[in-house]
Formats: sequence, structure tokens, C-alpha cells
Amino acid sequence: MSDVPFRAIDHVQLAMPVGEEAAARKFYCELLGMSEMAKPEELAKRGGAWFVSGRVQLHLGIETDFRAARKAHPALRCSDYDALTSKLRAAGIPVHELGDIPGVHRCHIHDPFGNRIELIKDL
Repeated sequence: MSDVPFRAIDHVQLAMPVGEEAAARKFYCELLGMSEMAKPEELAKRGGAWFVSGRVQLHLGIETDFRAARKAHPALRCSDYDALTSKLRAAGIPVHELGDIPGVHRCHIHDPFGNRIELIKDL
């Protein structure tokens, strides 16, 4: 086995409520600027949606007893953090700036379902 068993994260899965794909598309595509990617046919039957930006993939899967991930979260490094956070604020999305890690400019936002997402300014 290699000294480094993992090279990258393939994707991060978040949960969403049943029937909320349109809200997911609006948030992840229109606001965050990601593109929706086609799910394999067998998985598409389950609902949800997959999104991609460069090598970053977020999969949103349906949970019938959905509860938002308020602590666990993906952290996304942003190529234009200032423009993205301005766009989110203009759309009424609360952006919670954090100053707790020296040298790291970051914030937390929440998707329409309450899942926490961290945005990090790419320096």
C-alpha cells in the first residue's frame, strides 16, 4: 500500500428532502455557479441531483426523514470568494464570516435545506 492511501475526494454527499430538486438546482446552479451533472439511470430513479464545478462534485440524495447537516459540511475553496459572497448576500442568503483561523478567510452559508457549507477564499 502507498504511504498516501487517498489522493482526492471524489465527491461529497449531502441530503435533501423529497421533491426539492428545483430548489437544489436554483441554489447550486444559479447561485453557486455549479453545473448539474447527469446521474446514472438507475440512481436517477431515486431522485436528488448531482452538481459539479471543475473537479468538485456535490451529490444531493433524498432522505425521507431528512434532517439538515448543521455541523458536518463540505468546505469549498472559491476562485472569486468576494464576488460569490456578494452575489449570495444580494440574493438574501446569510453569509456568516469567520475570523477564527489566522490567515484563512472563510464563511458559512446554508443551502435551502439548512445544510451548512463552508466557503474559503483562495489566496
